[in-house]
Amino acid sequence: MLYNTKEIQTTEPLDMTELDQKSSKKRRRGIYLLPNLFTTGGLFSGFYAIASAISGHYEIAAILIFVSLILDGLDGRVARMTNTQSDFGAEYDSMADMVSFGVAPAIVMYLWTLSSLGQAGLIGAFVHLAGGALRLARFNTQLATQDKRYFQGLPSPAAAAILAGLVWISEKYAYGIDGWPWLVLIMTVATGLLMVSNFRYYSFKDINLHGKVPFVVMIGVMLGFAITLSNPATILFLFFFGYALSGPVMTMLLLRRKRQDRMN
Repeated sequence: MLYNTKEIQTTEPLDMTELDQKSSKKRRRGIYLLPNLFTTGGLFSGFYAIASAISGHYEIAAILIFVSLILDGLDGRVARMTNTQSDFGAEYDSMADMVSFGVAPAIVMYLWTLSSLGQAGLIGAFVHLAGGALRLARFNTQLATQDKRYFQGLPSPAAAAILAGLVWISEKYAYGIDGWPWLVLIMTVATGLLMVSNFRYYSFKDINLHGKVPFVVMIGVMLGFAITLSNPATILFLFFFGYALSGPVMTMLLLRRKRQDRMN
C-alpha cells in the first residue's frame, strides 16, 4: 500500500504537467493576425480587380493589381519584423499571389482586348495564368536551395505589374493600345514565359533597411517617390518593363563572366 501511495504521489504531478503542456499547445494553435491581414487585403484587391474588369472598369482593375503588389510586399516584411512568420502564412501568401498575379491579370487582359482574338486570345491569357502557377510552385520548392540574391524567372508580381501598367496607361491617356490586340497578346505570352524561364532577376533581399545610409540616398528616395507620384502609370510600367529586360541581360553577363573564368 505504501508503494502504491508513493507511486500515485509521484505520478499525479507528472500528469498535471502533461496536461499543462497539452493545454499550452492548444493555446498556441491559430494564425498570426497582422501579416495575414495584409495578405487578405492583397487577395481582396485581386478579387476586386477581376470584378472591376467584368464590369468594364479596366483602369480600376489595373490599379487594384498594383495595390495587391504593395500589400504583397508588406506582409512578408511585417511578418519578419514582428517575428510572426509561419508555414500557414507562407502557404496563404502563395495562394493569394496566384489569384492576384496569375488569375486577375489573365482575366483582365482577356476581357480588355484579348477576347477579340478568339481562341488565340484565350490561349494567350492561359499562358500567363499557367506561367504564374508554375512560377509559384517552383519558387516554393526551391526556397531552401536557391540563392537569396536572385530570383529564377520573372517574379509573378512584376509580370502582373507590366500587364496592369499597360492597361492603366492605355485607359488613362487613351492611347488606344487595346486596338492592338496582337501586341497585347505578345506581351501577355511573353510575361508568362519569362516567369518560367531560367533568367536570373535581382531580388533586392540583400538590401539592409535597418542600417544607416548616407543622406544623399534619402534624397534620392524622396525624389523617386515624387517622380513616381507625378505620373504613376507610366513610371511604374517603365520600371517593371525595365526589370523584365534586366533578367536576360543579367543572365548573359553572368554566363559571359563564367566563360571568361574558365578560359583563364
